[in-house]
Amino acid sequence: MPEGDTVYRAAKNLDAVLHGATLTKSDFRVPAFATVDLAGEVVDDVVSRGKHLLHHIGDVTLHTHLKMEGSWHVYRHGTKWKRPAYQARVVLETAEWVAVGFDLGIVELVPRDASDSVVDYLGPDLLGPDWDASVALDNLTRDPDRPIGLALLDQRVLAGVGNVYRNELCFLRGVLPTRPVGEVDDLPKTIDLAYRLIQANKDRVDRTTTGTLRGATDWVYGRAGRPCLRCGTKILRGTLGESELELRDTYWCPHCQT
Repeated sequence: MPEGDTVYRAAKNLDAVLHGATLTKSDFRVPAFATVDLAGEVVDDVVSRGKHLLHHIGDVTLHTHLKMEGSWHVYRHGTKWKRPAYQARVVLETAEWVAVGFDLGIVELVPRDASDSVVDYLGPDLLGPDWDASVALDNLTRDPDRPIGLALLDQRVLAGVGNVYRNELCFLRGVLPTRPVGEVDDLPKTIDLAYRLIQANKDRVDRTTTGTLRGATDWVYGRAGRPCLRCGTKILRGTLGESELELRDTYWCPHCQT
């Protein structure tokens, strides 16, 4: 599941092959931009912003979001794609490389000087140069009645936490995801832990919050019905969200979290 660290690595990998390169071909397989041709334009860089990707190309910015199923792959010319071609939404080619965005949840081109407008609603980025824990804390405490499990997922609070980290953070801090923000002790420690976890995983292909890549790599996420790694109590599963479209699987230990 794409989290901030996944998107960070995607941007890093894309920038490594596209930075400063001239596009020889572009193919946007979405109706709104199907006729756009960026051949001849130079890719200045590729950066992540929370869970968003920004390709700065000539006078435009390509803004994409992976949502739940999306991914970016980089191939040498002639290499077989690892996902079917019908899932491709964007194809960018240079003399040496082919970058393919599959099942992207958002694909849009905006003027370069307006690129900040697509991400300016985001809170401070856990993996970005604008990271500011004090701003994240102010954002988090703005609505003390909101469940902590929803607040942590809100990209306007802090950018980069997805559902995996949300569940793991609540477990590691010993709080139920439904507990109101105003009743959570030591919120700065929660923010600091979010920062340390995502920083520790940003360059790993396999994410871990338990500190090991051998055996269980998550404390509660995806472990419904299995014993808690700390106390042995059965992990429970439910959903939490502010609307039907925003419902996310939630996992917790009824003994370790209160």
